[in-house]
Amino acid sequence: MRSDDSGKADAAVVRDALGVGVAVGLSGFAFGVTSAGSGLTLLQTCALSLLVFTGASQFALVGALAAGGNPLTAAAGAFFLGVRNAFYGLRLSQLLALPRAVRPFAAQWVIDETTAVALAQPTRRATRIGFAVTGLSLYILWNLTTLLGQLGAQAIGDTAAWGLDAAGPAVFLALLAPMLKTTTERAVAGLAVLLGLGLLPVLPAGVPVLAAALAAPAVLCLEGRRRGTSRGHARVDDASAAEGSDAEGSDAGGEEAR
Repeated sequence: MRSDDSGKADAAVVRDALGVGVAVGLSGFAFGVTSAGSGLTLLQTCALSLLVFTGASQFALVGALAAGGNPLTAAAGAFFLGVRNAFYGLRLSQLLALPRAVRPFAAQWVIDETTAVALAQPTRRATRIGFAVTGLSLYILWNLTTLLGQLGAQAIGDTAAWGLDAAGPAVFLALLAPMLKTTTERAVAGLAVLLGLGLLPVLPAGVPVLAAALAAPAVLCLEGRRRGTSRGHARVDDASAAEGSDAEGSDAGGEEAR
């Protein structure tokens, strides 16, 4: 129950971290089922969860393969989704300040959920506890449920006949939706959906996912231009106000002189 004077009790940090780890870890069932439906073997599926361990990239990979996409294209889409974890690592390395010998192992757990829990903590001790407990619980449960999901899918046969082929996209959307908090983020997500669905009939499977990534720079570019225009208008208004103030001052000075 020990805690720093300005931080939360360790038990509270552990409770919050376990809540996130267990809730998200159960999604491994859906990944195991989806991976089986895409034609991956039990060994391939478990290797993805053990070595890749980033849900969005894993779902993107098996989803593209299930749609008949080229393996290289599917891997490229998964890679680009996973790049965000490198930026998480830049921030977490400062907050955690782990020994060099531990960093390669901790890097495996740098994902959305561990980053969110770690950043929410007020002290370094709480940050380390939150990161470690979230990472450990999620890693164990995700890999266990991946195994069970794959075995279950093999037992029931054709996953599409049961409608389980939709489990992966559904879970992916469930994980993504709570992260869209700002108008810009929602605009990026909306444009990405339009690009992905619009290009789906005309491009090979897996390529629309890569094309949808263009939504982010497009929205950010428009947002930057809009802010630049707003600042320009603000400067014009300020200049007009200043000129009006100078004119009023001149008129007032003239009246006093008369």
